[in-house]
Amino acid sequence: MSTELGQRAESLAAQHLESLGMKIVERNWHNRWCEIDIVAVDRDRSVHFVEVKYRRQTSHGSGFDYITRDKANRLRRAAEVWMAYSGRQRDFQIDVIAVAGDLAQAKLDYLPNAVTG
Repeated sequence: MSTELGQRAESLAAQHLESLGMKIVERNWHNRWCEIDIVAVDRDRSVHFVEVKYRRQTSHGSGFDYITRDKANRLRRAAEVWMAYSGRQRDFQIDVIAVAGDLAQAKLDYLPNAVTG
């Protein structure tokens, strides 16, 4: 997948989160060891780390199917690093948005708190 397609899928995901009343704090945050697609804050100030997975076709599975145990561990670590970096002491959760199909008419599925533990 091209970087441009990924950025467009992330923009759709960010718009969806904003439509739910969330404020986007960061996009494509990264350091030497990890990266986070979207960091958002909801109305009660909880922090949401959002992994966006885009698949043009879902014949080999949805974006959710690509969150492996290893990927979940990296997402947890990235969230912990961002929280330490930002100095925030609030609760956080890791969500996933699966974007599928042609981006002009994409289907978005939002799974809050997709990565636990």
